[in-house]
Amino acid sequence: MKLQQAGVEFLSGYFSTNDRRNKTKAAYNYDLGQFQEFAGADLALHSFGGEVIERWAAQLRQEGYAPSSIRRKMVVLKVFCSYWVRKGNLQESPFWRVKLSFGRVIQLPRTLTESEMRALLAQGHRERSSAQSNATPVPHRQRLVSPRQYRVIRNLALVDLLFATGMRVGEVSALDLPDFALEGAVFRVQGKGGRNRLAFAVDTETLQIQREHLEARLRITTECQALFLNAAGGRLSTQGISKVIAQLRADAGIERHVTPHMLRHTVATMLLRNGADIRVVQEFLGHSSIATTQRYTHIAKEHLVGVLRKHHPSLSLRTERSASRTA
Repeated sequence: MKLQQAGVEFLSGYFSTNDRRNKTKAAYNYDLGQFQEFAGADLALHSFGGEVIERWAAQLRQEGYAPSSIRRKMVVLKVFCSYWVRKGNLQESPFWRVKLSFGRVIQLPRTLTESEMRALLAQGHRERSSAQSNATPVPHRQRLVSPRQYRVIRNLALVDLLFATGMRVGEVSALDLPDFALEGAVFRVQGKGGRNRLAFAVDTETLQIQREHLEARLRITTECQALFLNAAGGRLSTQGISKVIAQLRADAGIERHVTPHMLRHTVATMLLRNGADIRVVQEFLGHSSIATTQRYTHIAKEHLVGVLRKHHPSLSLRTERSASRTA
């Protein structure tokens, strides 16, 4: 079997039995295609070994790929090889004879400051208030909602939900109407890697915003079951959500670039700063490993050290001792 055919059959077979997102499949397809281009699509599956993998890793380094990106591509290739070992087309995985070192990867999450997060939420509220004050009164029984009215409450609901629950942008985009239980103030989240979880709205204001959005959403006639809609009545994509956050950021006067994922980083960091147990934050974010959650403790520790340097009593005691010596 040629490498190209093996790639096609792997993608078809592996993803038919694994509950993974289309985005994950696209990433696997891209990484395998990149390896096929390097090794040669006509290369026989059983003939490539560890040296090809090592040469590809070396080339990726030379091309300036980050260690985390190289590691991800190697994981994809390792899954590909393991799949064909299970199928009996490979006697053993080439990775069993390969040792790769990518160095320690530390990627600190990019977060918003408290004032930036406050400004982003406030902008959403301002736009909703403006739309409500300018709206033409309509009898409730007509169940009508203008595109602008829906858009402003949707945008506020999006930014508030991203911060309140720490959901990934893809998880928010994938929400359907049945995934939001208003009575329990809970969202059913289709998590990364098939790890589903529940997200709770613990703030009464958040729940009120989500209730308002749901009421507006139910007044829109569409066959789409998505909780958040775009202008055409279809599912709001991850790119669409990113544009919403970018526009709110610009309107709020926040100069630096803001992504939806930064809201997830921000709430996780603030939870740890406020004393939340790291295991609770792990469950809150839907991390499979606590090691992933521990990235946020570095930022939380920086905040702690900064506060201690300003307010620790030993500083004032030293000042008093120094004054007594000079007296």
